[in-house]
Amino acid sequence: MLDVSDTPSAFPSLTRRRALALAMAAAPFLAEPAAAASVVRSWPAAKPVPALDLADLDGKRWTLVALAGRVVLLNFWATWCEPCRIEMPSLDALARQQREGALVILAVNYRETAPVIRSFLERTPYQATILLDADGDAAADWTPRIFPSTVLIGRNGQPTATVLGDLDWTGPAAHELIEPLLAAPRKA
Repeated sequence: MLDVSDTPSAFPSLTRRRALALAMAAAPFLAEPAAAASVVRSWPAAKPVPALDLADLDGKRWTLVALAGRVVLLNFWATWCEPCRIEMPSLDALARQQREGALVILAVNYRETAPVIRSFLERTPYQATILLDADGDAAADWTPRIFPSTVLIGRNGQPTATVLGDLDWTGPAAHELIEPLLAAPRKA
């Protein structure tokens, strides 16, 4: 952090008042990076459930209807998004923990091509299923286009919450969001 009490000797040609103004203007750029931050919002009751019909990197189609009876975590991300990249290892760990298939993690990539994503994956291994949102319509339908954004969907196919920003998906906050959905009875 910049200490303005040292400004007269550090900046001899500046008055204390000008140095203070300079320090205040520069502070946002000099501050240490913020810790992971997320905001959880309930899914609006009046908002209809958007359709989901996207292809993965291998061309397989994924629909929300086909995932009925399972809890779905839709994570909207992009390779250029630093908070997305920070969040990915915890999403990957969560996917590995949930091998019984009760939870499906789908990482919906925003408007990037398969070659760009594959190149990224060569440097950053990630095991969860990646879906292609080539035109950005899915992100527009499901999120406020803040990346990352994650929508949690219950076994009944109804979204319950949206997480805006990066979250440690192996931590207690994520556990509190996911466990009630997994505990709900499966559809008959």
